[in-house]
Parts: sequence; C-alpha cells; structure tokens
Amino acid sequence: MNRYASLSDDFYVNVNLSTEMELPSSRDVVLHFAEQMQKRYPEMRNFYARDRNDFVLEEDKDKGSYRWCSIEPRRLSSGHVNPESIEDAMEQHRQALELAPYELSVSPLDCEALDLLWGFDFNYRGNHNQLVAEALGVCPALDRLTTIPGVSFVQNEPTITLALDDECRTQCRVGVETRTTPYQIRTGEFQEEQLSVYVTARRYGSLDPGQSLIDALSGLTKVAYELLDNYVIESVLEPLARTIAMD
Repeated sequence: MNRYASLSDDFYVNVNLSTEMELPSSRDVVLHFAEQMQKRYPEMRNFYARDRNDFVLEEDKDKGSYRWCSIEPRRLSSGHVNPESIEDAMEQHRQALELAPYELSVSPLDCEALDLLWGFDFNYRGNHNQLVAEALGVCPALDRLTTIPGVSFVQNEPTITLALDDECRTQCRVGVETRTTPYQIRTGEFQEEQLSVYVTARRYGSLDPGQSLIDALSGLTKVAYELLDNYVIESVLEPLARTIAMD
C-alpha cells in the first residue's frame, strides 16, 4: 500500500545516478541492459531513443501507473509513477543500480552524485504562484511586498537545500515548481496544470570503501522518509491540498 498516494493527484519516486565518465552507448551494451530490466519487469516493452545516446525503456503510460528507466551519456535514471507501494518503486531502483556495475561498467569511484527524488503533482486551474503564497505563506522579510496594490504573483517557487553533514556530501532539497505563465495571468485564461513539490535526498562523490550503490540508496531512503514524515507532509503537502480543495 502506498501511504503517500492520497497526498496528491500523482506521486512518483525517481533515482538518478550521475557519473564522472560517460556511460557506454554501444548498441549491444544498451540493449542488453534494457533486456535485463525487461526480464524483471516484462511490461517495460517500449524502447526508443530521445536523442543521440539518450535511450528510454518504459511501460505504457495510459494506465496511470508505469515504470521507466533511461540511459544518458552521464546519467542512469529509474522512475516509477504512481506505484502501488513504495517498495515496488524501490525494488525497481535497486534492480537498476545492481545492473549498473556489470552492464554499464559503473565503478564506485565513478559516482558523481546519487539522487532519490519523491515527486508530488497537484492538478490546479489558476495562478499556481498565488496558490503557493496562500497555502505556504511568504517569507516574512518579503511579505510586505505582497501588500502593494494591484500586484500579482508571477513567480513564487520556494526552495531550500540543506547539508546533513559537515562535508556537505549528503544534502536534502525541498522545492516547489509552478507552471503558470505571465500570459495566463494577464489574460485570466488558465489551463489545469500540475503544480509540483519535489523532495530530494542527494549524495555527492565517490562511494566509501566497501559501500555499494544499494547501500548509498538505503541511506538516502531513510533521509527522504524522515523529511516527508516529520516535516514536508504537514508543512507543505497538506496545506497545498487543503487550499486547492477550498478553491
């Protein structure tokens, strides 16, 4: 059971492994990696190239819940949109990271950064920036600016990044992304679009001696759970959901 699914209209968990050196891009290597992922998840049967040396394997998107993974020149990504359970998503990400050293020659030294991202999308027709201000408030030092007669929020995307250790190797980031344009504000013609909240746990640099990518992911998972359960749900996600419901 996905205990976060009810917090937003769409929910997803992604992992991004960024490397210092370029990943192999030969036909045999890329296809063999994709085949190994498909062997574990047979519904991942849509394979295509987005650009030169940028390849995607994914399930059908029309069913609402789907898996995907991609290989870019210096990044391996794995994502699961609207998973039935968190463990379903994490199992997929572990599978991709377990294959990386053998299929893509990824070394513990080659790790530039490992990201675990939890995304929450809210469908809303209206000024996203105004909604964020109403739901989350504005920084006290800037709050008086909002009292200027006739002003409209054109951009309001609060973001904070914190280091969790003295070396700043493990960091967490919480950010809001709005999709309202100045044209929509000017004309008052709003489309229903997705307002996104991203919660990211990131580890920079090569892995520690004896540490695997799976170990590093496990540590980031604990960070993400703590952020969500102790801070983000109550202070960010629930206020946004309530404000949208009252509109």
